[in-house]
Amino acid sequence: MTRGAGGRRLPEHGLAEAVSLAAALPGLDVIGSEVVRLPKPHPGHLFGTGKMEELRLRLQEAEIGLVLVDGSVTPVQQRNLEKEWGVKLLDRTGLILEIFADRARTREGVLQVELAALSYQRTRLVRAWTHLERQRGGLGFVGGPGETQIEADRRAIDDQIVRIRRQLAKVVKTRELHRAARRKVPFPIVALVGYTNAGKSTLFNKMTGAEVMAKDMLFATLDPTMRGITLTSGRKVILSDTVGFISDLPTELVAAFRATLEEVLEADLILHVRDISHPETDAQSADVEEILSKLGIDEDVPSIEVWNKIDQLPESEREAVQLQATRHEHIRAISALTGDGFEALLTEIEERLGEERLDETLELPFANGRGHAWLHAQNVVRNESQTKTGWRLDVNWTPTQKARFTAL
Repeated sequence: MTRGAGGRRLPEHGLAEAVSLAAALPGLDVIGSEVVRLPKPHPGHLFGTGKMEELRLRLQEAEIGLVLVDGSVTPVQQRNLEKEWGVKLLDRTGLILEIFADRARTREGVLQVELAALSYQRTRLVRAWTHLERQRGGLGFVGGPGETQIEADRRAIDDQIVRIRRQLAKVVKTRELHRAARRKVPFPIVALVGYTNAGKSTLFNKMTGAEVMAKDMLFATLDPTMRGITLTSGRKVILSDTVGFISDLPTELVAAFRATLEEVLEADLILHVRDISHPETDAQSADVEEILSKLGIDEDVPSIEVWNKIDQLPESEREAVQLQATRHEHIRAISALTGDGFEALLTEIEERLGEERLDETLELPFANGRGHAWLHAQNVVRNESQTKTGWRLDVNWTPTQKARFTAL
C-alpha cells in the first residue's frame, strides 16, 4: 500500500518502487499491492472506518501476516491497525531499516543500522506509550521508585545508543586513518552515486573487474566498496561504489549513513549514474541532487552524468538519447551491461580529472614565507615539519601548480 511518494511522482510509480523495496527483503512474498487515496489521514488509524473494514476482510481472506505502508505511520496508527487487522505492520522507514540490516556487511555498516534502528525505536516507544501509566517500583537495578515503564525503556535504549556511538567513533577513526593513508597516495577518487538500482554496481564491476553484488534489486549495495583501477592512459584512480539514494529517505537514515557517504565528500570526480530507461529518471535525478546538496558536496567538484541502461530502451528511443547526450557537456550515454559507450566514458573521466597530481618533498628556507603561504593557500601541503634552516614540506600538486610556484 502506498500513501504517495512525493509531489514529483505518480502514485503508481511510487507503488512500483514500494513493491521493489519489499522484494528486496529476503523471505517476503508480495501477495498484492494498491494505491489507497486518502483525502485526509485519520489520526487514530490512518484509514476511514469503511476502508479499514474492507481491507481487514481482504487481509483475512488472503491470510496476510505483514502489511507494508509506503509512508509514515504514527505509533498510535500502527498499534490500532495491527490490533484491528491482526497483522504486523511496517511503514516505509521500518521497511528500509529491515533491508539495511539485511544488507550491511562491514562493521561500520552494521553499527550505523543499529544506531538508526534504535533512534527510530526510541521515537516510536515514546509516542506509543506515554499515554499509559504503568508503574513499577524501584528495585535498585531498574531505576528509582515509581519510574514509569516508558522511562526505563527509554533509558535502556539511550544506554545502547551511547554504547554504539562509542564503538562507531572507533570504527570511524580507523577509517579516517585509512583515508589519511590514501591521501598520501596521489590517486584521485572517483565516486559513483545515483538512485538505488541505477546500475552503479554493474558499472563498478565493469570498470574494476570486481565481483560486487549487482542485482536488479533496491539497495543491493549498502557498504562503500573501493578499488584501484588503471585508465587507458596508464593513470591510476580509486573507484568508490556507494549506497543508492531513494526518494523520501527518512531523516534518521540520512544522518546515520552520512559516514557511509563520506567517500563522496572526498571525491575528485563524481559519476552520477542514472537509469535513463526508468519512467521517472528526471525525478530520481532530482532526489540524488537534493541529497548531495544536503551532504554538503562542494559544487566545484567536477561531475559526469552517466545515462545508464540504454540497452533497455527501444532502438529509436536509444538513438535519440545517445544523440541528446552528445549535445551536452559531461553527459555520457552507456550500457554498463553490454559495454556500449564505455570507452567514451573512460575518456571523459580522464578529461574531467584534469592534470595528474605529483607527490614531492620541498625544502624551504624560513626567508621564503611567501612561498610557504602560497603552498598552504593552494591546499597542496600534506605534511610539514621544521628543520634548523626552514620547512620540509610533502606536497601533492599538479605540474601547473609546480610551474607557478617555481615562478614566484
